[in-house]
Amino acid sequence: MRALVAPAAGAAGFVLLWWLATVLRLADPVLLPSPWETLLATREGFAQGPLLHDLVRTVLRTVQAFVIATAIGVPLGIALGARERIYRAVEFVVDFFRSTPASALFPLFLILFGVGEGTKIAVAAFGAALVILFNAAYGVINARRTRVLAARVMGAGETRILWDVLLWEALPQILVGMRAGISLALVIVVVAEMFIGSTDGLGQRVIVAQSLFESGLMYGVIFLAGAVGYLLNLSFLILEKRFVHWAGR
Repeated sequence: MRALVAPAAGAAGFVLLWWLATVLRLADPVLLPSPWETLLATREGFAQGPLLHDLVRTVLRTVQAFVIATAIGVPLGIALGARERIYRAVEFVVDFFRSTPASALFPLFLILFGVGEGTKIAVAAFGAALVILFNAAYGVINARRTRVLAARVMGAGETRILWDVLLWEALPQILVGMRAGISLALVIVVVAEMFIGSTDGLGQRVIVAQSLFESGLMYGVIFLAGAVGYLLNLSFLILEKRFVHWAGR
């Protein structure tokens, strides 16, 4: 409970500042509704509108993209990290595309996959896979050499060292990459829903609400997307603390 006090206080302070801004009319009420009006509009979106469907679609796309990214990024990152010279040879390509804004790649993925569901998932999976691959490779590369040498002295082969030493040494860094990857996948999915011919999803709902001047719903959807990202990040933090308790030891 004590751990929840600081986040709750921060959230309450944010809502209070928002409410004061609306009371003092620092912005047009049409553009900046009160927290209560935003809450009512969001509740109405769930009760009478397609907001629940939009939320489910965004989460499903994010999870699909993340699963694909993990299936590609983790084994490829481990394999490259175990052969550091090969990784150094492709490091520029990985870093280049990892640093390229995903929105700049939309035209390329539209050409490859067309306008449809696959494009949103593919571009999000691509962006997340690079982050996961990068962290997995560096987790293996930075594994403690003393443990690797100890395993070799005891007669372990390269395959045994990879699975019994390097993988466990790299697991904390891999989970860090997965946590960053799922957050990035959510961001890319929401942006893709805004601009790649989508008929549902939180990103599309933000654009529709903005075009109809439904500011309360627009802010509600934005905060809803933020809440999804926060919960996904928190879930991975809990997993890290529970299952990789040896990290840093």
